[in-house]
Amino acid sequence: MIDSAALLADLQRLLPKLEADISEYAKNNAEIEASLKQQYTEAKDAERTADHWVEWRAALITQSAVAWVLACTFIRFLEDNHLISQPVIAGPSGTPLNNAKDALTVYFREHPTHAEREYLQQQFDTLCQLPVMASLLDKQHNPLWSVPVSADGAKQLIDFFQQLEPDTGEIVHDFTDKHWNTRFLGDLYQDLSESVRKRYALLQTPDFVEAFILDYTLKPAMDTFGLK
Repeated sequence: MIDSAALLADLQRLLPKLEADISEYAKNNAEIEASLKQQYTEAKDAERTADHWVEWRAALITQSAVAWVLACTFIRFLEDNHLISQPVIAGPSGTPLNNAKDALTVYFREHPTHAEREYLQQQFDTLCQLPVMASLLDKQHNPLWSVPVSADGAKQLIDFFQQLEPDTGEIVHDFTDKHWNTRFLGDLYQDLSESVRKRYALLQTPDFVEAFILDYTLKPAMDTFGLK
């Protein structure tokens, strides 16, 4: 069962660590840093930003950290609700979690020079092949591809989602939901980073507005034309 408040609080503590990780990794990777400077120059020339380089870079790194968190959270939701064939990050305690750990072990055996970052990227890439996921993880626009975490940062993410309660041995964050309600993801995107929320005016559409729109658009269309 998803505890949205606890998940948000824990991820808000993790996010600054990922931001620091990404910033340091980019600084030590000449190719990534050069790409960031080129993006900044293009944005400045096109008058899409008035920010100083340092401020612009920090905002993009925060965006990337948020994107990595959200992508992993979405996979956790999919695997706990059996919407993908097998767990790849974690799963409820017991067999699902052990299967996820085994999947990582097998990946390292097959790719001995890779780390947790490449493993997660492969999971994102696999999801990109699904039509309903292509836009969410679009390689051209999602910053997790152009501004990645380090190997240690990716391990932090996997370790976070595999945490167990010391008293019970149960997974800390269980995403099982028989109703498949994903509204918590929108709330997480909105609330995870205060700076991102303010910068991009993020605010999830209220439930009653969402229901009103669907009742007057999607439902009549389905009644008229059918789901397909």
